[in-house]
Amino acid sequence: MAKSKAKKIIQVPIEDELLGRIDATAGIVAESRAAFIREACKQRLKSFETKELDRRYLEGYRKKPEDLDWAEASVKLLSKRLPKEKW
Repeated sequence: MAKSKAKKIIQVPIEDELLGRIDATAGIVAESRAAFIREACKQRLKSFETKELDRRYLEGYRKKPEDLDWAEASVKLLSKRLPKEKW
C-alpha cells in the first residue's frame, strides 16, 4: 500500500458564485471539493510551467537564431518524413 503524502489544511477566500460552480462540477465528476481544487491547482501550475518553457525557448532562439541553411535542411528532411507518419 502506498503511503499518502501529508496534506496541509489551508483557508482560501472564494466568492459564493465560484464556490457554487466548484461544488456543482465536483459533484458531476464525483470528487470532493478539496480534490477538485487540488487538481485545478495542479493544472494551473502545469500550464504556468509550459508557458515558462515556451518563453525560455523563444528567448533562446531570439538570442541565437537558427542558421538558415540548417532550417532549410530540416524542412527538406521533415517534408519527406512527415507524410509517412500515421497521425
